[in-house]
Amino acid sequence: MLPPFRSRKHLPSKLQRLRELDGQTAVQIRGAGTEFDSLRDYVRGDDVRSIDWRATARRRTGAGHNLVVRTWRPERDRRVILCLDSSRTSAARIDDEPRLDTGMEASLLLGVLAAGAGDRVDFIGFDRGIVARARSSSSGDFLHQMVNAMATMDPELVEADFSQLPSHVEAISSQRALVVVLTSLESGSLEEGLLPVLPALTAKHLVLLAAVRDPDLDRRTVERATATEVYRAAAAEREIIEREAKKAQLVSMGVEVVDATPHELPPQLADTYIRLKATGRL
Repeated sequence: MLPPFRSRKHLPSKLQRLRELDGQTAVQIRGAGTEFDSLRDYVRGDDVRSIDWRATARRRTGAGHNLVVRTWRPERDRRVILCLDSSRTSAARIDDEPRLDTGMEASLLLGVLAAGAGDRVDFIGFDRGIVARARSSSSGDFLHQMVNAMATMDPELVEADFSQLPSHVEAISSQRALVVVLTSLESGSLEEGLLPVLPALTAKHLVLLAAVRDPDLDRRTVERATATEVYRAAAAEREIIEREAKKAQLVSMGVEVVDATPHELPPQLADTYIRLKATGRL
């Protein structure tokens, strides 16, 4: 059974934000994911790396010259590859919702948002191999395609084979892409499965890991009325510290991380995508 796609309510505001970005000329940082937009006079606060010295020289006058800067806008037609883990960790219920359902919600919101922004989006569900796939196109309804692909997905009580992920991504696109891996921050699957293959992905792609955070962790840290609750609070604090250490390790490897509760993960993932667009990293 598919999740109800409650995150659809966030779509209009996120699309509006992307339209505002597309119309701005204030994106100054040149990066792999930006397109030249126009020239204008330098103003205080502009990135000095955006100064166009040739254009500045051409505008030189007898009274001196004004510096000229290039402006950049988010590039369209980028590649976004969504990889949803449907292995045993996806069966865990967090805030009374299976982790897989939250991953589906987040994938649907980001997939439709990126397709609406003009990016080419691919979706795969995987555990030991690929169990579902969908691809955006100019003529098709990507939301409908994703829903049909997800309809066959259920959590499988097997370990995810992350070793195949780089080859799955390469088969989809040989060019640089935003690769979004929706999985867990569970120690075993992360350290033995995903971490060893990350260098092969980050060498070519921008990688973003999205994980569901249990809100009960934070609640347990403040409940200390009884001896049992004190022990539970200590265990929760230890788990939070370990989780933060894993996130720091991922960031040190060049991976973007979104770690949020079930209701917050879809909009936060969408916001991260928008931020990557705005800063020229995508």
